[in-house]
Amino acid sequence: MHEIAGPILLVEDGDEAELTRWAFARCGVPNRMVLARDGVEALELLLPEDGSQALEPAVVLMDINMPRMNGLEALRMLRADPRTRSLPVVMLSNSAAERDIVESSASGANSYVQKPINGDDLLEVARQVCSYWLGLHRRAVDIRGATQVSHP
Repeated sequence: MHEIAGPILLVEDGDEAELTRWAFARCGVPNRMVLARDGVEALELLLPEDGSQALEPAVVLMDINMPRMNGLEALRMLRADPRTRSLPVVMLSNSAAERDIVESSASGANSYVQKPINGDDLLEVARQVCSYWLGLHRRAVDIRGATQVSHP
């Protein structure tokens, strides 16, 4: 696995944040992980209103159920802004509810992954997510909206 420029932004609250960070760290991911505890913190990092430099993550891993602003609300705001419209967002949630999966897709999530409770299963999910989003996946457009085209 090669490093895709930028950190991983984990948008997760509570004890699950530490367990998820642990699982991704065990995968040997070279990218640092930045934590936002809810949608409000994520938007402050990705779309700062104070003129500071925006975080430019390789991928966002976002839970749905969080205080202040849930993941679906934050996702809709990210997709509404041209600066983050093409940012890869993976909804990483305990929920298996069809409503959450459908709404995530309709709101612009690139993927929906149900997060297992078991630590070993979570490690396997982390490996697979990292393998795809930090290894195999290629974006045609970066988060600034500039086209990245490689010619042979």
